[in-house]
Formats: sequence, structure tokens, C-alpha cells
Amino acid sequence: MYGSDALIVRPLSVSDRSGWGDLWAAYLDFYGTSRSQDIFDIYFDRLLGDDPQDYNGLVAEQNGTLVGLTHYLFHRHGWNVENTCYLQDLYATPAARGTGVGRKLIEGVYAAAEASGVPTVYWLTQDNNAEARKLYDRVATLTPFIKYQKG
Repeated sequence: MYGSDALIVRPLSVSDRSGWGDLWAAYLDFYGTSRSQDIFDIYFDRLLGDDPQDYNGLVAEQNGTLVGLTHYLFHRHGWNVENTCYLQDLYATPAARGTGVGRKLIEGVYAAAEASGVPTVYWLTQDNNAEARKLYDRVATLTPFIKYQKG
């Protein structure tokens, strides 16, 4: 667990399925997309799996209610012996934004990476995600890389 009494960041658990689903649906909606229920089920199972190369999930809980989530993945890197960590998803409810939820979730990923001997955490965001980028500029370094994608 990572956080204070009022805001707790902890690993995702089976009992979080409903609240997690609501948060992930809102996250997808924020980016103007959606996924089928099958994808929700598969992703949740992967987040709870025991494969060290599979996804991991943390949730932010405040007063018994989930108010944020983050998903991350450790993977190999061709230039380093150690794995690296990709922070795949990060979301806080609109009511929780600006209260430190995003920072605590990122710090939770940082702590998990450090505990696993992983020195680097990275993520992507849209260039117009100005509000989130204010936080990202305080907790990480903007790189000059540009993403390309096929499919």
C-alpha cells in the first residue's frame, strides 16, 4: 500500500472489478474510444495474473471509493540488462483531479519498479492533454521521441 489514510494507492484486487470497470470505461471515454466486454474481462484477468511480464494494476481509493487507476507493464529493453516499465494507463475521476491522486498513482508505479529492480518508467500521452502534462512535467522528464504506429 502507498499513500495516506485519506487516499490509499494499493494493488488491484478481485473485489475491485466493478469499480475498476467504471474507471477504465471513463478513461477510454476520455480518449474517445471504447472496448467490448470481452476486452474488459481479458484485461482485468491479465492485471491480476501472476506472469511477471504481464500487466499490473494499482488503484487509488478514497473513503472506500475507487477514484483512480494505473496499469503498468515490465518488459525487456534492448539497450539495458534490466527491464523497463511502461505505464500504460493512468486515470483519476474528474472530482479527484488536482488532489494528488495522479501523482500518488505514478509514485506507486515508481515504487513497484524500484522494488523490482527496474530503473526506468515511461509513458505516452496526447500532446493536447495539457492538464495531465502539468503533473508529468513535475514528476518526469519530457523526451524528444515521437510515436509511430501501424494498425
